[in-house]
Amino acid sequence: MAANCPECDSEIDIDEMDVDIGDELSCSECGALIRVANDSPLELELADDDEEDEDEFDEDEESDDDEEESEEDDWGDEPNGEE
Repeated sequence: MAANCPECDSEIDIDEMDVDIGDELSCSECGALIRVANDSPLELELADDDEEDEDEFDEDEESDDDEEESEEDDWGDEPNGEE
């Protein structure tokens, strides 16, 4: 069976029996990383979309780390009883 690349719309021949939902493939025409979204009927989606979401999540984690570091700095400013 054939499906179209969601990036360049070129036809990709895929045997439905050889792929499962979530499998990742590469388009031979444009090199886009694509994922099998559905196996009946066969549908493909760009796999790069999820990476962008992960990048946004990583940025959120970094912001949390910065807040924790500033809290730790506050602890270091307290007198420890030594004079």
